[in-house]
Amino acid sequence: MGESLSIDNQRLILRNYVLSHGGTIVDEYIDDGYSGTNFDRPGIKRLLEDAQMGKIETIIVKDLSRFGRNYIQVGQYTDYIFPAYGIRFIALNDNVDTADTNSAGMDMMPIMNIFNEWHSANTSKKIRAVLEASQRSGKYTSGIYPYGYVAGTDSTRSAIIDEPAAEIVRRIFDMRIQGYSPYRIARTLSDEGITNPTNYRTKKDGGKIDKEVSNWWSIRP
Repeated sequence: MGESLSIDNQRLILRNYVLSHGGTIVDEYIDDGYSGTNFDRPGIKRLLEDAQMGKIETIIVKDLSRFGRNYIQVGQYTDYIFPAYGIRFIALNDNVDTADTNSAGMDMMPIMNIFNEWHSANTSKKIRAVLEASQRSGKYTSGIYPYGYVAGTDSTRSAIIDEPAAEIVRRIFDMRIQGYSPYRIARTLSDEGITNPTNYRTKKDGGKIDKEVSNWWSIRP
């Protein structure tokens, strides 16, 4: 899957800013699909490692919420950690620039961080309420159906049997009853070139299977 449109837009804005100010792009740190409330993100971890190694002079984000939505941790980074490494931090849309400590943006930064955390928590609460209402009404709320099933066309999106995949599921069940080990089942299906669940779902959804992605079956769920 490709990156989200939001990431593409942020990249364009940030690149234009850097180039228009005569800067050099050292690297990009992207955590597409991760919540901003979580600082245990691959991109953030790599950014901190590079910061500690002295590879970074300036960090630029579109706005504070893109960096994080935990006001205490955001403050720790911008007020203590980044300055300790001599790193300048810029949030374009919020007019935050740690090189100008007397700016209105810097004065408002603590309030904006608190608002970002509140907004994230409020949004999560609303999403949970919608999911709970859907579940109470009997609607299937997961985005992915188990291998062997697909979404029905009824209002509740009930799972219905996907016959081509269900045939493989039945075969796996029969092989297990006959005493085949999980490893032997996985090896047999792989050797026969039967498309594994991940690639099967990708193909069924109209996507292209990456040739570098393995089609081997795994004994892990």
